[in-house]
Amino acid sequence: MSDSSDYTPPKIWTWNRQASGLNRPIAGATHDQELPVGRHPLQLYSLATPNGQKVTILLEELLAAGHDGAEYDAWPIRIGQGDQFGSGFVDINPNSKIPALLDRSGPEPVRVFESGSILLYLAEKFGAFLPADPAARAECLSWLFWQMGSAPSLGGGFGHFYAFAPIKIQYAIDRFAMETKRLLDVLDRRLAASAYLAGSEYTIADIAAFPWYGGLVKGWLYGAADFLSVQDYRHVLRWADTILARPAVQRGRMVNRLSGDPSIQLHERHDAADFDTRTQDKLNPPS
Repeated sequence: MSDSSDYTPPKIWTWNRQASGLNRPIAGATHDQELPVGRHPLQLYSLATPNGQKVTILLEELLAAGHDGAEYDAWPIRIGQGDQFGSGFVDINPNSKIPALLDRSGPEPVRVFESGSILLYLAEKFGAFLPADPAARAECLSWLFWQMGSAPSLGGGFGHFYAFAPIKIQYAIDRFAMETKRLLDVLDRRLAASAYLAGSEYTIADIAAFPWYGGLVKGWLYGAADFLSVQDYRHVLRWADTILARPAVQRGRMVNRLSGDPSIQLHERHDAADFDTRTQDKLNPPS
C-alpha cells in the first residue's frame, strides 16, 4: 500500500484482492444463505451501525406511539463475516448494505432497502413521524435527504480516514474533517432556530440524523468529539440530548448491537420483553 506522496494512479485500475478484504468491485451474492423469518409481518435484517439504528429507533418509536402493526423481528447481519453477500440478503437488497426490510403484511412481500427509503416507507405506512402539512413535510424530507446525501462524506470519508484506514493521510483527514465540521455547522444553525429539523415536531428527519450527528457530538462515533471540537455545536448537543432521553431511542440503539457493553447488546429482537430478558448480560452472565 502506498501513501499519498508516492502513489501514481495507473492508466487502468485493477482489483487488489488481498487488500480489499470482503469488498469487491462487483455486485451479487457470493454464497447461498437463506434468511431467517420470524412471526411478525416486518422482518428487519440489519446491524447497529448508524444506518441500522435509524430503522430500529423508528420501529420502537412507532410501537411506543401505539402502532401495534409495527411489531418486528430483527435479525443481525454480520457484515464482517460477509452475511450481506448471502443470496437471501441480496434478494432483498441488491446493493448488499444494511439495513434491509421485508414487509410480509400484504398479499405479496414488499422489499425495502436504503435506510432513508425504509424510514419513509414506514412513516407513510403508519401515518406517523412525517408531517401532514405540505410545507412541514417538504422540510422534513429535505432534511432526511440532506442526511442521506451527507453520509458518504461523514462515514466513508471522515470516519474511514480518521478511524479505520490502515495509514493516516493528512490530506484526506483534513479534507473530510473540514466537510464534517461544515455539516455540523449547517445542523447547528438549523437547530438554533428550531427544536427539531422539520420544526417543532420530532420526525424521521431527526431519527435519520441522530445516529450520525448525535453520535459524533456525544462521542461514541469514531471517538472524534475532541478532534472535531463538538462543544462548539451547542444546539446540536441540546438536540442530541433531547433525543437520547427518549426510551424508544435507547431501545432502538440496542437492537442488533454485537459489541460493547453486554447490557445494551440485543443481538436479535422478536418481542418487547427481549430488552429485559435477552440482552447479552442476561444470556451470558459473568461467571
